[in-house]
Amino acid sequence: MSGVATYRPSPMPWSVRLSLVFIAAFVLFALFGQFLSPHEFRATSMFDRLLPPGSPEYLLGTDARGRDVLVRLAVGAQITLIVAIAGTLIGAILGSLLGILAAARRGPTEAVIVAAIDVQASLPIIVVALFVLAMFDNSFVLFLLLIGLNGWEVYARLMRGATLSAKEHGYVTAVRALGASPMRIYLRHVLPNILNVALVQFTVNLPLTVLLETALSFLGLGVQPPLTSLGQIMSEGRDRLLTAWWLTLFPGAIIFLLALSVSLTGDWLRDRLDPTLRSER
Repeated sequence: MSGVATYRPSPMPWSVRLSLVFIAAFVLFALFGQFLSPHEFRATSMFDRLLPPGSPEYLLGTDARGRDVLVRLAVGAQITLIVAIAGTLIGAILGSLLGILAAARRGPTEAVIVAAIDVQASLPIIVVALFVLAMFDNSFVLFLLLIGLNGWEVYARLMRGATLSAKEHGYVTAVRALGASPMRIYLRHVLPNILNVALVQFTVNLPLTVLLETALSFLGLGVQPPLTSLGQIMSEGRDRLLTAWWLTLFPGAIIFLLALSVSLTGDWLRDRLDPTLRSER
């Protein structure tokens, strides 16, 4: 039938396909990378200090304590993956709930939440982390909470706007006229229609969380021994950039490719889920 425009999704770009392949490879490496080496994560050998990549039994070399870099990268990838996903989820859940609550209750509740959003947006996370970690012992749980609290205001702002827009749609008015409770309206009708907003923002915040964890760990404020992360491994090798370049190159390359891959995938997902962008094609 002529004159009828139909939306046909564009094929997945090769850059997104490569990004998905790298993300899958990163997850597999984080889960099973330790089995690629016969050495334990904490095993040291003063006779095998700073061996370059390609050495016998050490595919990616060793660090200043003779520890296998391959195994440490696998463990560091695990911690980075946990911090990235859990930290982003904390901010997404908290911010989304507060955003929906602000749009649903309005009045003083909305005013308080909007004020909290403005305060959070004005606080630099590095300064907050320095203050909190100086006041309390640096633990993994505390560090994870700090990571999670960073960025919740973006979700709150987006979900508040999306909820206010959804409340004006005809289907919400019809369900309300039929006598549905506010809880049922928001859980069964509003939330499913605005969930894509939080999903897209999640893919945007995930690489930012990875970079934040890397920056804090590089400064010594993040993951503490005996645990390790990719940022901490980079920090350990910063004084040996010329003599042991692999200590910073390998974790830095993984972080860069992971952040780039998630960003490209998030941009593609946003284009697929945003109806305004679909209508332009």
